[in-house]
Amino acid sequence: MTYRKNIRRLYAIRFFHNLIPAYVIERLFWEQRGMTIQMVVFTEIIYAITVVLLEVPSGIAADKWGRKRMMVLNAFFGCCEFFILVFATKFWHFAAAIFLAGIGRAASSGAENALLYDSLLLQGEADSFEKCLGRLNAWDFSAAVLAALSGSVLASWYGFELNYWLSFAGMLVSFAISLTLIEPETASRADNPIPAKEYLNTSVRFFSENPVVCIVLLSGMVTGAAVNFIDEFWQLYISRLGVPVLYFGLFSAGLILVRLPGSVFAYKLKNRINYRALISAVIFIFAAGMLYLSAVRGFTSLVVIFLLCAVSGIIDPIISGYLHHRIDSSMRATIDSFQSLGLRAVLILVGLGFGYFSSRFDIFGGYGFIALVCFAFLIYFLASIKREAA
Repeated sequence: MTYRKNIRRLYAIRFFHNLIPAYVIERLFWEQRGMTIQMVVFTEIIYAITVVLLEVPSGIAADKWGRKRMMVLNAFFGCCEFFILVFATKFWHFAAAIFLAGIGRAASSGAENALLYDSLLLQGEADSFEKCLGRLNAWDFSAAVLAALSGSVLASWYGFELNYWLSFAGMLVSFAISLTLIEPETASRADNPIPAKEYLNTSVRFFSENPVVCIVLLSGMVTGAAVNFIDEFWQLYISRLGVPVLYFGLFSAGLILVRLPGSVFAYKLKNRINYRALISAVIFIFAAGMLYLSAVRGFTSLVVIFLLCAVSGIIDPIISGYLHHRIDSSMRATIDSFQSLGLRAVLILVGLGFGYFSSRFDIFGGYGFIALVCFAFLIYFLASIKREAA
């Protein structure tokens, strides 16, 4: 039962790490402090570049020196991020906070999934990885719903800054819990003599020998990038439609709640629908949905946003499970880091186009660009899977 404690603690860490009422008014707060859409996109690119540069080194560090250390580092930099944002007034303040957030995200991305999988492995429950990951995401969503509902009300009554102080407090609790994690024995690498270059070579060899894995992971990267721009800019989108700030919390809570069924029951879907059909359907829904958001620009678009968020809940457990069932524990964090590395690289590329079209055609043009990207990738995905299966 020792490692079962890790799973419960991971649930708690995720909950407090996502108990962030600041997120419900974040883009409005940034806009109030003088940040334009293009500036916000630049901070997203800074975040993505930081993660890209540190993703694989942090994964190697997690495999060599322990996943717990990376989890603690993530929580610590999360505290630093929100402390800076409370006082941020210039672009470089926001950029510095996002840079620290990127370091923390890189530190935890491979380490968290690796710690979860190996804790289950040592309990003899590795087959339940997708199920536990879905529940882990459910704790994310529960915290985010609570933060959204309280955040909009608090922002309306007391202003935006209180939400940032409360978010800082949540990060402190997450940091304290991360210190109590237990390092799985299979992941303990304190005396591991394997050089970093060998980790890289083995990872590259794994992906080159498993092209279908690469295609599946790439589908998660494209859909992940698409939903990222919904999460980051829905506030501006619905404000353009005339929705009052008072209802932002309810809207945010709804966007989070609709992801719960897909995330929690994704492990059942993978046993009933093959990966090609499931992933193809998700990509098509994203492509058509983004096109609708760009072209219609009405209150019916709110329903489409809910639909896209509902579908996005399926992807993470399915893609992560597909990868982790095919890799060894000694390389788990490193190889998982490549998944996040690819996502950030895609975010940079898509972000450049999104920022350009948003600056010319407002937020609607940015979503139109993402629709084009999703349609193009759907064609590539279907052709590649068919070629590999032949």
